[in-house]
Amino acid sequence: MYPLLGLFIIGIAFTIVKFWLIGRASINSKKFYKNTIGALKSGGVKKTIEFCEKTRGPLSALFHAGLERADRGLAYVERAIENEAAVQLGFLERGMIWLSTIISVAPMLGFLGTVQGMIIAFDTIAKSNDIVPSEVAGGISTALLTTFSGLAIAIPMQIFFNYFVNKVDRMVVDMEDYSNKLVEFLIDNNLIAK
Repeated sequence: MYPLLGLFIIGIAFTIVKFWLIGRASINSKKFYKNTIGALKSGGVKKTIEFCEKTRGPLSALFHAGLERADRGLAYVERAIENEAAVQLGFLERGMIWLSTIISVAPMLGFLGTVQGMIIAFDTIAKSNDIVPSEVAGGISTALLTTFSGLAIAIPMQIFFNYFVNKVDRMVVDMEDYSNKLVEFLIDNNLIAK
């Protein structure tokens, strides 16, 4: 039970941190894009870079990376956005492997406890000549308790994991969509060097 308790505490800690990180990375992408286009129209690339520096989130980081290379040409802009996207994706997925590990390991530890409890129950039966239900019940109770605990830890962690994967996937789609729109706007308005 102690390893299961440890997994539960670690899982809760990662979940809280992940909620915080995802919350800080989330912005209204549509509004940010409109504000970026407005900044490009009114202040040019340099003012828009300053605007991006003041805004948190992965989309802002992508726009910033691309705009900084607008004076070098389209290939540099696209490469900068791709490189920054890889960095931001790594940031967004940080800690997910640990949640996935807890989801896998908690039920296995529970089943290990089940096997241990059954061994204790059968050992008690083997030592006594007569089967006394009260003697066997302790081992079976241990077996059921650890299985229950392992599943009780894995199920909510799986729900949190799926929620985080969904949020990250939506952010990635927004990053791809709006960075493509930004590049198209830069090309259409001759803001990228040729």
